[in-house]
Amino acid sequence: MNAITKFDMTPRQIALVKSTVARDTNDDEFNLYMEVAKAKGLDPFLGQIIPMVFNKTQPAKRKMTIIISRDGQRVIAQRCGDYRPASKPPVYETDPSLKGPLNPHGIVSATVYLWKQDPKTSDWYEVAGQGFWEEFAPIKDEWKRGEDGNSYKTGKQTLDDSGNWCRMPRLMIAKCAEMQALRAGWPEQFTGLYDEAEMDRAKVLDLTASEIVIQEQQDNRLRAIGGKDALTIWWGDGFALENVPDGKFFDAVVEHIANLDPIAVAKWEDANRASLQIYWARHPGDALELKKRLEAARQKRATNVDKALQGHPLMAG
Repeated sequence: MNAITKFDMTPRQIALVKSTVARDTNDDEFNLYMEVAKAKGLDPFLGQIIPMVFNKTQPAKRKMTIIISRDGQRVIAQRCGDYRPASKPPVYETDPSLKGPLNPHGIVSATVYLWKQDPKTSDWYEVAGQGFWEEFAPIKDEWKRGEDGNSYKTGKQTLDDSGNWCRMPRLMIAKCAEMQALRAGWPEQFTGLYDEAEMDRAKVLDLTASEIVIQEQQDNRLRAIGGKDALTIWWGDGFALENVPDGKFFDAVVEHIANLDPIAVAKWEDANRASLQIYWARHPGDALELKKRLEAARQKRATNVDKALQGHPLMAG
């Protein structure tokens, strides 16, 4: 049975996926990614399924991994018909002696309990997934560049702060645990698929000293032109996507939402949730102000509606 019909795309839309969401893939990787997206019934434009390419410049080590966002995971699970989300929060095991720079809250593990229905008895039972901090947290060796221009290990380790592990450690390890539970309860749907949180360690461990230097040089060049830090935004006119430079993101969003009604604002926020979260993480100060602007836009329009209703003859008296 065909997994979806709404996924059928026009040539223009397929080309748009290749130039935005899957821009790092080669032809074979892109074809595989699109086949998996179609088979799983997930929408690339909504960030439900993401291709992550490791070692892009080294053919012998190059590998693509399919990432399923949390939204995508739950879409797949809901379609199974025998899934219910967790009815209680994750259970965390902590050890105060582990608390430190590499483990801000001293987390040992997180366990998530999902519900699966027995096909024979129709009874519901819990499926557990456990994620251990030491297995998933992106801890990396600290490198410094010497006076001779070469990089060397300092003997110290750090918790990678480029993502959310430093900011939201409980959430990140819980996401790993939830994916473990999904694989345990629904292996046919989730085997071979990964949450981005599970791959953060792979990203930081896969770079050698020389690769770190090269990556730093590339990142600096890309930052100068707004490439690496650009955020992909769906503006709402069909499937039009745009890579917005990090420094122009705030103004572009404020200008766009100024002309949206409340329903359109909610739809836009939902469609761009991933990019907004990245922006929140990168610029917490500006993100707070942007959140206020979004809320103000909604409140302003709601207030205007209330005033209009109050002035209506049927509301008088």
